[in-house]
Amino acid sequence: MRPTQLRPEHFNAYPPEARKLAISRLNVLQSLPLSLAPLLLRELIVYDWKFPAERDELDHQFDYLSAQSREQLQRLIATFERLNVSAELESVDWVNAPAQFSQQLSAYLWATHQIDFFRKASVDYVAEVNASAPQKSLPLPRLSLVLIGQKASDTDRKLFRYLRPHGVHFSNVIAAGGRATLFDLLTKRAAEHPIPFGHWYIEGGDLELSQPGLTCISYNALRPVCDVLLNRMIRTMQPGGGGPEKLRTELAQTKPEDLGVPALNGNAVLSHFKLTLLTEGSGTQIFSTTFVQWAARESLRRAQPVTLLARFNPRQRDAEIRGPVAGAKSVPVDPDASLIDADMGAYYTWINQQRLSGSDQSRFLVWFEAHNQAFAVGPPFKAGTTDATSVTLKDITARMA
Repeated sequence: MRPTQLRPEHFNAYPPEARKLAISRLNVLQSLPLSLAPLLLRELIVYDWKFPAERDELDHQFDYLSAQSREQLQRLIATFERLNVSAELESVDWVNAPAQFSQQLSAYLWATHQIDFFRKASVDYVAEVNASAPQKSLPLPRLSLVLIGQKASDTDRKLFRYLRPHGVHFSNVIAAGGRATLFDLLTKRAAEHPIPFGHWYIEGGDLELSQPGLTCISYNALRPVCDVLLNRMIRTMQPGGGGPEKLRTELAQTKPEDLGVPALNGNAVLSHFKLTLLTEGSGTQIFSTTFVQWAARESLRRAQPVTLLARFNPRQRDAEIRGPVAGAKSVPVDPDASLIDADMGAYYTWINQQRLSGSDQSRFLVWFEAHNQAFAVGPPFKAGTTDATSVTLKDITARMA
């Protein structure tokens, strides 16, 4: 089937909001080539489980395409139109399985040496659509707080190595009351600026706070989901189980209700987000440090919060990765190696924050928990400097206001 043949009934299996949007924008979808329309549907089919920021971006994309004249639209999608798509791909149910179609399209474009043309078309298309989006002002500067090294011994390792050119290294921080200071700052911002999915707390262990206005995710709370998924993954990867391609398809099609795990009950948007952290991330099912890093990345990318607190906990040792799958109640942890993971995770979190709007005014703080080292980035802090004066985290965060 070609996009020109799309009819309202083709979207009967879509969730309610996605179906409504697809039908209302049917004329736009019908005007797109097969190399583009299913990629738009890949985002649209999960519209009901998208965060407000994601919905706004998709709504704008449809608005932009609808506003183009026939000549403008043809110019925008000209490279997509020139791509050769096989008859086999046309026969795929790309309306109801757009993610699977996208995988097959990618393989086909590689095999036919068209991938470079596709990439250029995609980059140019996204750049033009994004450039037309209205710039939204934030109610307050974006802030990310990262706690690393819980239970790690004092170390001579040079922390914050990749961040150092961008901010201030505080080498004489008074640790007492530090965690409470950062939690208080998070809850204060959430209370004073209520925004749906605007303030996040991601915890590598057990949640230590919860209040209205905060989106909270805990690795320990999702352990039952991890165990179910890990056992499914192992069965699929065993001889005769189907292998990696089947595993990828199964994970992509898994829904919260398929697992029957209480940790995925509640808000549908957040439940689907939690599941994607474990089905799309590599190692998030096994290592808490990987989970926190990926959760921070995805929350910034998708929800675009104005406040994020991510706290890394010690992960299990590499040699014990089969422990949870075997049903072990506890496994040895590796605090010092986890500090190395979390230090790099903090750097990646800052990078992902800088990709969002208002990056020139955003603030970032990482603290070696219970120790005297911290690092801050933002307009109040001079890049590439060290501050050895005795300060508290409250002193540092006061400069971020």
